[in-house]
Amino acid sequence: MLSGLRRRLLVMILSPLLLLASTSAWLEYRVAGGVTELQDQQLLALQPLLADSVIVGDPAASARTSLLLAPEVDQFLTARPSTSAYAIANAQGHLLHGDDWLLRRGSGAASRQPRFESEEYQGMTWRIVRQRHPTALGDLDVAVADASSPHQRWARAIVLKVLLPHLVILAAAALAVHWAVDRALRPLLDLTEVVEGRSPQDLSAIDLQTSPREVRPLVAALNRLFGLVDAQAEGQRRFIADAAHQLRTPLAGLQAQVEAWAQAARRIAPPGGHGTLLVPVEQVEKLRSATRRTSQLANQLLALSRADARSMAAQPMERVELKPLCESLLESYLDAASAKQIDLGLDVQPAAVPGYEWLLRELMANLVDNAVKYTPEGRTVTIRCGATERGAFLEVEDDGKGVAAADLPHLLDRFYRVPGTQGEGTGLGLAIAQEIARVHHSQLQLESGHGGRGLRVTLHLAA
Repeated sequence: MLSGLRRRLLVMILSPLLLLASTSAWLEYRVAGGVTELQDQQLLALQPLLADSVIVGDPAASARTSLLLAPEVDQFLTARPSTSAYAIANAQGHLLHGDDWLLRRGSGAASRQPRFESEEYQGMTWRIVRQRHPTALGDLDVAVADASSPHQRWARAIVLKVLLPHLVILAAAALAVHWAVDRALRPLLDLTEVVEGRSPQDLSAIDLQTSPREVRPLVAALNRLFGLVDAQAEGQRRFIADAAHQLRTPLAGLQAQVEAWAQAARRIAPPGGHGTLLVPVEQVEKLRSATRRTSQLANQLLALSRADARSMAAQPMERVELKPLCESLLESYLDAASAKQIDLGLDVQPAAVPGYEWLLRELMANLVDNAVKYTPEGRTVTIRCGATERGAFLEVEDDGKGVAAADLPHLLDRFYRVPGTQGEGTGLGLAIAQEIARVHHSQLQLESGHGGRGLRVTLHLAA
């Protein structure tokens, strides 16, 4: 859009200048036409003077004639010896005086009326006037030629004095206009960079005072659009948070009842049998799994709505110690890892960053929970943290089956699960972790683990 606008401005500004230069050259050339008329009148005035210059002898024989040029004719011929010519011939066409090429190149016999012609001879354009004049010696055919063409002189003058300066001015004007247009469009380019540099979560209004007056209506329209989208997104977040919050209590009660039912079923009847229950133990276990997934989904939806970057922007950050945070996560997931014979280890160094402790705990809980859940039995999961040159990092790595390179970009999408994944899950864990990373002005980095095995998820945090 900006390139097209710049091009249109340049064309609209330079086109009138080019038109003015062309018009000026055309007018100059038209003036040359007026000078041609003066040239024709001069040649026509010299005709009778040249005819009367033959004063002695018999016009039938050139040897018997003499020529006494009138002062005007003599001045015309001596002033431009290389661009002037004349020829005087008798009625029979015999040359009496002058240049014979004028007779050879003549188109037919001369008449009483003057005939103007333009001919090329020896690389020059000659303007020729031919006419038959009655004299005391009889009829004489007189031709006067002038090669100092005003059109040629003026064409050179137009190129050197009109077109060339205009072209130089046009080139200078093009550079000046290009610079001026770039300077004038700089605020619009800055506005474009501001809008393009925003994250999808940033819907705050753009400052009208930093925008050019002509662009302010557009900025105001964008601000209204941002406001509408933000209000709609806020309504959706509030609905999700309210729904998840309202579902937590009944789901917790339902899960407690199903857990008690499942424990009673295992005591009364062996797996695969009915005992005194009305349904098999396997059905009770499926109901318990479904209840757990529903409760986990409600909790994750609530965490997702609370981890929104815009809702957290108004809350001040605090100093977060990463080493105690990772140690507490080890304690929380040690039993789940031991049940799958997974070696859950720590590789931590003291580090502190500004942030939200409960959000970072939620982020690491999702990463550790995913690693323990999807790593095969007998493998290793490692929790790491430490300081870097620019801040600190949090990391969870496993040596499980890993994730295909084609699936890595989609792991952070909401509700995405790798095809063929076994076990419970909603596809929200990494999406929530990514939202928390955005709150801390960072993003998760997903890559293969050590030796190309498993998955390593890293979060770099600024100091």
